[in-house]
Amino acid sequence: MDLTPGENVKKQTSVATPMSNIILHPTYFPNISHFVAMAKADNIVFEVEDNYQKQTYRNRTYIYGANGKLALNIPIKHSHNNRQLFKDVKIANDTKWQSLHWKSLQSAYRTSPFFEYFEDDLAPLFHSKQDYILDFNFKCLTVIFECLQTNLNYLTSKSYKLEFSEGLDFRFLVNARKEKEIPFTPYTQVFTNKYAFINNLSILDLLFNEGTNAVEYLESQNLGL
Repeated sequence: MDLTPGENVKKQTSVATPMSNIILHPTYFPNISHFVAMAKADNIVFEVEDNYQKQTYRNRTYIYGANGKLALNIPIKHSHNNRQLFKDVKIANDTKWQSLHWKSLQSAYRTSPFFEYFEDDLAPLFHSKQDYILDFNFKCLTVIFECLQTNLNYLTSKSYKLEFSEGLDFRFLVNARKEKEIPFTPYTQVFTNKYAFINNLSILDLLFNEGTNAVEYLESQNLGL
């Protein structure tokens, strides 16, 4: 697979049980399983040459709201071409989705231990217009890595291939409909006493509840696949 160097966001250290090379999709505030895969990898490739597919984490993330599991979806401009490349998909900014997502995060996590600590880092993502969903996902990833004070170098694919021969293929994690259940160690969530622990939510849930301890948590988990 041809690869292109990505932005030198950071380079990770002290990774337990490394999985060498992996490939996965850059999703909207990726869930815990995506970040566990990244935390254990030596080298990361992000798939950017695939076709857009509905009902995936490409434009969706789940948080822990006052009424339980809550989906945050980024609206997209649909094309008549069913094989539209993901990198060409534009965000539908005729709705106030950014305001809705930010208010949902404030409502869900304002009482969490670390929301105020990271609020100023995350807020700009929801207060400036975003055009392409893939570009926005990378902006979100950059901010998350900065919040975690975690280093990561990554490459991006230059062409799509069905098989990834250079390492482990975690692109299946993008599928929200046929998601494989991966039980992670429970941590304290804002509404744990109300609905118990909700597994594999957005990295935002872990960040707001555990702060920079999230890195140690991610490194201690196993995908069990």
